[in-house]
Amino acid sequence: MPHTAPYIPQIEIDRSSPTPLHAQIAEPLASLIESGAIEPGTRLEDEVSMAERLRVSRPTARRAMETLTNRGLIVRRRGAGTQVTPTRVHRPMTLTSLADDMEKSGVEPRTTVLDWELESCTPGVAAALGLEPGAEVVHMRRLRMVRDEPLAIMRNWLPASIAPTREQLESGGLYSNLRARGVKVAVGFQQISARLATAEEARLLNEPTGAALLTMQRTAYDEQHRAVEFGMHVYRASMYSYDQTVVA
Repeated sequence: MPHTAPYIPQIEIDRSSPTPLHAQIAEPLASLIESGAIEPGTRLEDEVSMAERLRVSRPTARRAMETLTNRGLIVRRRGAGTQVTPTRVHRPMTLTSLADDMEKSGVEPRTTVLDWELESCTPGVAAALGLEPGAEVVHMRRLRMVRDEPLAIMRNWLPASIAPTREQLESGGLYSNLRARGVKVAVGFQQISARLATAEEARLLNEPTGAALLTMQRTAYDEQHRAVEFGMHVYRASMYSYDQTVVA
């Protein structure tokens, strides 16, 4: 279980060493975090306390913490202090759903359906799904959680005839619901990029406004080459990454 009181790392400072003081603080902490000795979600002492305890300047302590932040090992939030980054989700570059990938890795996801609307599709959505403009689609927006931490906001448009209900999406992944309807996703085209979080996205994802987000846009097709899903998703860059094998 994560510590309720701030974790106080035992760090030895060698002032005769050529290694900069900020590195002497950051590297032992990084080793503890990467080895799992400090659990995800653990709150760390603040840089003011660290500077006083280790008898270093505040800029030195701040630089050490910035090093850990830049390496994705800690997150710093106003009002919540400094915490070890929650468990990261590493996702293979394959045509699978986030829920399926998380369940295979032993992580049980949780979903909140923020919106579920039957609507007439816009020209852009119609083009992506191969429908006539104005055709009926279901537009859904979901918040995906992992270990009680928000991970992703997922917007999807599906032809109304195959779309799961709101209740079904609360308890199962999109692709598993499609499979239950006899729809098998066979191929997809996706684009991965990055941008900064809007104020609403930051609120939902428990990140500061302007935090880095990983984005993914995908159109998926079934075995008959019919478009069955168009999605636009955003993920917390501090918790999420794609893994891909490349060869020369």
